[in-house]
Amino acid sequence: MTDVRPTGRGTRRLSGFAIILIATAIAGVASYAVTILVPNRIGLAGYAVFAVFWSFIYLIVGALGGIQQEVTRATMRRAGRATAHASRARTFGIVAGAIVFVTIVGTAPVWVSTTFPEDGWALVWPLAVGASSYVMVAVLAGSLYGVAAWVPLALMISVDAILRLAALAITLSFTTDVVALAWSVAIPFPLALLLLWPFIRRSIVGLSELDVGYRALTWNVARTIVAAAATAVMVSGFPLLLGLTSHSESKATLGMFIVTITLTRAPLIVVALSLQSYLVVHFRDNAQHFWRQLLGLLGAVAAGGAVLAVAGWFLGPPVYHFLFPNKLQPDAPFFAILVGSSALVAALCITAPAVLARSQHFVYTCGWVAAAIVTVAALMLPMDFASRTVAALVGGPVLGLLVHGSYLVGARLRHARATTS
Repeated sequence: MTDVRPTGRGTRRLSGFAIILIATAIAGVASYAVTILVPNRIGLAGYAVFAVFWSFIYLIVGALGGIQQEVTRATMRRAGRATAHASRARTFGIVAGAIVFVTIVGTAPVWVSTTFPEDGWALVWPLAVGASSYVMVAVLAGSLYGVAAWVPLALMISVDAILRLAALAITLSFTTDVVALAWSVAIPFPLALLLLWPFIRRSIVGLSELDVGYRALTWNVARTIVAAAATAVMVSGFPLLLGLTSHSESKATLGMFIVTITLTRAPLIVVALSLQSYLVVHFRDNAQHFWRQLLGLLGAVAAGGAVLAVAGWFLGPPVYHFLFPNKLQPDAPFFAILVGSSALVAALCITAPAVLARSQHFVYTCGWVAAAIVTVAALMLPMDFASRTVAALVGGPVLGLLVHGSYLVGARLRHARATTS
């Protein structure tokens, strides 16, 4: 998890939080536009193929986010600018990016025919280029978080998403080929780095260093990637899992499910994920009000989820019909269930930083991993397509909440016994 560190004054930290939240909102709107633009242009069946690629690359990107988390934690601001300094973070990023590229291409023969049955290796190359390029994005973003360089970081977040939307819009103006669209998704990762580096370099070069060597950095990254990968399975990787476990379903039905899930769950989940770092700092620095704030946030999510679920029931079908006319239409209860499941994930995004703020990395990881395992297992249950999809969306976060909640309640009871004895 990325660590938004205190900078000495609450207003500066709040300012940084606001800047990052605005950048996240811009990126979220751009992603929303992609989800509306692509299926309307290529149809739900074609979108099902595109969504599998999109989900796969963001599943890997989500897992590699563990690199950003550890680089953030390990980055320290130098007292003065170094004139000659070999950046361990940069070297690690280059080597790790090369390893990611080789790993994807090297393992592709095992999974390519199942994951990309129509286009095969033509989709492996943009996947490998995009994912390996993201490693340097993660390293640079982590370094910027570590030195509290909020504006350059916000530029990276927003420009990357805007470039991807622009690339897809331009590509769709002359072709609906999924391979060309896949390259439009992948290229913005390295392109954003190249375009922004002249503006970013003065905020980071010679001003930061890592507090660990290569061996410790590698071990720490390996651990943070586990939790990040589990989170990615439940969010960005879910359409990929849905596609892999639903070969008997028509592409149009699969595309309709993926579009509905993506549009309906995004508002709550994207905001909750973007606040993870802030919540860790908040819970850590306000330990005396921990339970009041935790329960207040969970109550707000529950109330907001209930209101949005009712809105989804009544407004979901007409809005969907307006956005995607003359296509398969989901029913009202499905919209309500999807919103409810997104509230569960948002609640998990609150209990997770609450646990991590207490330095319980093992419990934090176990909650996300348990949720991911249940999500995958539910998708393979011998039930109809809609039922197992709902079971996966709801069952995973419920178990994750039970893991985190059991620890937090147990810790509170142990503390109460200790103070009364």
